[in-house]
Amino acid sequence: MKKILFSVFCLSLLAFTSIDYSDQTCDSENLANACIPKLASGFNFLKSYKVDGLAKEKVEYSYVFTKGTQYMINVCGSGTNTDGIVVSIFDKERNKVATSKINGQFISAISYPCNATGIYYIQYTFDEPSTHCGGSALGFKR
Repeated sequence: MKKILFSVFCLSLLAFTSIDYSDQTCDSENLANACIPKLASGFNFLKSYKVDGLAKEKVEYSYVFTKGTQYMINVCGSGTNTDGIVVSIFDKERNKVATSKINGQFISAISYPCNATGIYYIQYTFDEPSTHCGGSALGFKR
């Protein structure tokens, strides 16, 4: 009898303490694909990026930029507009050269005219409120 009561108690406890993870998923692939047609006119699509920061403070990618080319990166959040996702571009020496958070305001796209060929780092960070989930698209024009 004690074993049955203990089993019922454990099952009850498990039922009350279970966590619903269904709201903690990120469909960053669909958000990245939705960002592609939002590139400004004249920009050619290069690459899309998944921004799944549910378990991270930042998400970072690298890409080789070419001198004389203008690049555009846009951000699509799962909530309203950018949903607190900030994209920043860093040069090879890790100097920030562009960001989508200007004077406390979030913009959905940044443009960067590249003056030196090399590896650049595209970093996504999250300000509150943010679901830490989104997508992004990189485009270029010469």
